[in-house]
Amino acid sequence: MSEPKKDKKFIKLPKYPGGKAAFQEFIRKNLKYPPEALKNKIEGAVHIKYRVNGLGKVVEAKVIHGLGYGCDEEALRLIWLLKYEKAKNRGLRVTAAMKTRINFKLPQKVPVEIKYEVKKEIKPKTSPEKAKPEKVSYNYIIEF
Repeated sequence: MSEPKKDKKFIKLPKYPGGKAAFQEFIRKNLKYPPEALKNKIEGAVHIKYRVNGLGKVVEAKVIHGLGYGCDEEALRLIWLLKYEKAKNRGLRVTAAMKTRINFKLPQKVPVEIKYEVKKEIKPKTSPEKAKPEKVSYNYIIEF
């Protein structure tokens, strides 16, 4: 019989539930592009350094390299929303220092196509006695 493998790390760090993919998905879903950055067409990355305590809560966050125009504040807001899994360290209180980069990329404009057709419909005269003006109708079809 072989013995079970022991953990090589004595101190365990808090982990984001779902791993790196879930972390990136959380950032993507909750990122709100600042209106001032949209107006000035600002793109780039905000680098943030933050600390997570043993209970999985962010206790400190600081911008290392920012963009301005509201992007720094939005990146900090996202970091404060993060909730990590608890680290089980046999009663030790551990605070983990972490760094991350939050990318701000301008949303791409989707081209809008407008198609329309003009059809002229003329109804034949039914009685020559009454001289009514011809009715003309136009149909427009607009597709997005």
